[in-house]
Amino acid sequence: MRRRSIDRPTRSPSTFGNRSLTYRELNERSNQLARYLQAIGFNPAAPIGIYLDRSIEMLVALLATLKAGGTYLPLDPAYPAERLNFMLQDAQVERVLTRSLPPLPTVRSIDLAAESDAIARHSSENLPAANQSIAYLLYTSGSTGTPKAVQILHKSLSNFLLSMRDCLRVTAHDRLLAVTTIAFDIAALELFLPLIVGAEVVIAAREVTSDGMQLAALLDRHSVNLIQATPATWRLLLASGWQGKRDLKILCGGEALDRALATNLLNCAQQVWNLYGPTETTIWSAALQVAEEHLETATVPIGEPIANTQLHILDRHLQPVAIGVPGELYISGTGLAHGYLNRPDLTGDRFLPHASGRLYRTGDRVRRLANGAIEYLGRLDHQVKLRSYRIELGEIEAVLRQHPDVDQAIVLLEDDRLVAYLVPGCPAEVRLLIQRQLPSYMIPSAFVELAAFPLTPNGKIDRQALRELSTVQAIRSTSIAPRNAIEAELAEIWAIALGLESVGVEDDFFALGGHSLLATRVVAQIREAFGVELPLRQLFETPTIAQIALTLDQSRLALPAIEPVERSGVLSFAQQRQWVLAQLEPHHPAYLIPAAIRIQGGLDVQILHKCFIAVVERHEVLRTAIHTIEGQPVPVAIDHPPVELPLIDLTALPMPETQMQQFVSQNSIEPIAIDRAPLLRLRLLRLSAIDHVLLLTLHHIAADGWSINLLIREVIALYDALIQGKPAALPELPIQYADFAQWQRQWLQGEPIDRQLAYWRSQLQDAPPLLELPIDRPRPAVQTGCGQSHKFEINPATSRALQQVARQAGCTLFMTLLAAFQILLSRYSDRSDILVGTPIANRTRRETELLIGCFANTLVLRTDLSGNPTVLELLRRVKQVALDAYTHQDLPFEQLVDALQPERSLSYSPLFQVMFLFSPLCRPSRSKI
Repeated sequence: MRRRSIDRPTRSPSTFGNRSLTYRELNERSNQLARYLQAIGFNPAAPIGIYLDRSIEMLVALLATLKAGGTYLPLDPAYPAERLNFMLQDAQVERVLTRSLPPLPTVRSIDLAAESDAIARHSSENLPAANQSIAYLLYTSGSTGTPKAVQILHKSLSNFLLSMRDCLRVTAHDRLLAVTTIAFDIAALELFLPLIVGAEVVIAAREVTSDGMQLAALLDRHSVNLIQATPATWRLLLASGWQGKRDLKILCGGEALDRALATNLLNCAQQVWNLYGPTETTIWSAALQVAEEHLETATVPIGEPIANTQLHILDRHLQPVAIGVPGELYISGTGLAHGYLNRPDLTGDRFLPHASGRLYRTGDRVRRLANGAIEYLGRLDHQVKLRSYRIELGEIEAVLRQHPDVDQAIVLLEDDRLVAYLVPGCPAEVRLLIQRQLPSYMIPSAFVELAAFPLTPNGKIDRQALRELSTVQAIRSTSIAPRNAIEAELAEIWAIALGLESVGVEDDFFALGGHSLLATRVVAQIREAFGVELPLRQLFETPTIAQIALTLDQSRLALPAIEPVERSGVLSFAQQRQWVLAQLEPHHPAYLIPAAIRIQGGLDVQILHKCFIAVVERHEVLRTAIHTIEGQPVPVAIDHPPVELPLIDLTALPMPETQMQQFVSQNSIEPIAIDRAPLLRLRLLRLSAIDHVLLLTLHHIAADGWSINLLIREVIALYDALIQGKPAALPELPIQYADFAQWQRQWLQGEPIDRQLAYWRSQLQDAPPLLELPIDRPRPAVQTGCGQSHKFEINPATSRALQQVARQAGCTLFMTLLAAFQILLSRYSDRSDILVGTPIANRTRRETELLIGCFANTLVLRTDLSGNPTVLELLRRVKQVALDAYTHQDLPFEQLVDALQPERSLSYSPLFQVMFLFSPLCRPSRSKI
């Protein structure tokens, strides 16, 4: 620094934002701060804490501490207070240098801003060299969970910097970007290496280091030609669309550099260096300039040792191993740390006496290849024993990374099973790949897909955080989807309680991370949702959804059963509302459920026609006409109504696809009269002999979204049987829709309706009648129902991130997206009381599962966004609102409106004016018939 301040006094060594210092200014300011520290009588035996955000002041403080003869301890302001306090007490820190940050307890904080005048009064002359052997302390994670402080010597740091200068050929013309927290040892290269050669370091702000696009912009803005980062940061840059720079030298270290990332980086830079070294041997101990020949193994080789450093591959008896034989890597030389502060036992275990001098035992498993390169095979503590088999987790990870959709893979042993974590990956496809290459005992039991791996503050993958995620994010290797409404509702309850996106009906509750407290919560939700008192021990004895569903099915006899009854001429509440709307606007297309189904291949039209006739005969509601007698609706079931399937041949027309689209559009708005049966319309468009489009339209008074899927499944089953000459067999329907309508009218009286209505009165008390959104035209006096659609796609990365947020918050994806939507509505309306409607299938009774009919209900979800809640807090609120609404979903929306009598207007709908519907997007369904 002294030499640079003389031969390059006006050159800028450091830039942060719009600020910079010359070498002379940096030298003088660090001299003044060093003399200030000496003047106040700091204790050289006690480390000085550097508690500063990334800035030029941070660099001044580091240099001043060393010049004053002190040892610095970097303290990252982003660290939890508990960890900072441990470090301060364990290292016996007496003074901390800080600037405009909250004071730390137990130590004296020196605010550089407040003390600036006092510091400036000290001489800026150079100080004599200090006689202090320890340059800095750095805390690393310990296997017991207690961090340990590594003591790095001045001579070790000097040897490292001079070696890097020569190895990387760093000159005064280089400009290096510093992106690493000072609490990670590699920051010393970023901050000090430029200073010893007269180059410049550009210090990136904390918020920039975690944003790939901002980082790429900073690289270009400052013409940076040298940057060091962990693989995670390089992936962040590449994911942002960064294309690289021709004159760039890339330094990559901190974790193994896999072949895929190395290949991408070689296309982005002039040079790519793979750096290896543990903290205990002073930052990097080996370096390799990556070339094409280094990409033959799963990970790039470690490289050659830096100056005054030796690498040894030894067996457990500390004897050298043969070429190609795996062993443990030991390091000797000038870079070895003094040891661990106040941990003589641990120092003796890791730093060993040897004929070659002291050895540091790295715990890394490596082997020397025939070409002399050293291949990294993984951590020895990543080698596990499972069911008597010794397994190298790195081998499984290498196979996983072969899949083109997998960017990163980590495998951990958790509770006697292997769990694979993938970014991003497709678990089903990855499982097929790994089954072809590995023995069964090496196949993970679970695959967890993540948007990104959690990172430590040092930018390394946080394996402990992955273990903590596993109980709430595991995706089972085999998962059977719910097969009926009871199982579906139980799966929803379990998924929320366990923090999972989905749960299979045969999955064990406790194997998924359940415990007695969660079991109590689940039993309470079952009681509210199903009206059944399930003993807690039942969940322990039968811990799968399939078993609990069977128990519930047998226990629900306490509720009134739905049984066939004499036709009483009543409509369900949902039908009643549809009838009223149909009287007001009989031709409105909003009451239709249209579908267009592409049928490719040979088609027997007559058999298809017979299938629809059979389905209409099977479901009474489809052949029920709604007559109006003396102003009241009267449902009348019609025996054998005419079911027509007209065939419209488009083959001779020009552009049949265009003609087909016109038919589809017209079909979706053409009304269906409800006073004539059947309440569905069919048309078959022929585009060629092997290409047809079936237009299917149902009236909402007879069906809902669940119904149309059920109808299609039944038609496929009937067609498949008839085309093979087999008798058509569908499960017998226990009731008809008219039986449900009569049951609903009787059940929703007295106590059940009072209990549900009491909840909704409380929930919607004093609710705002209208969501006032800023609009660019007057609201019409009467709703027109005219609107438009805006289609857009959420990219896969955002989708995965949303799913991860949902899992971490213990919410479903519906709840997470609803929260985001309500934030949007709140921002636009400048209101914190947001009401949104959402449809719900409302098929909680077993008798209704196979019935076509209008069962769907509408729930009002009222969320309080006041108090500027965090996203996680808002998700908790949305989750509670949704769960409460599900519990009270039986009250028909029509009854709710009638009971509450909200302020009415023809210009907007009552209670809510915005609906939110979520259906997981799947690939187009293809069925073979």
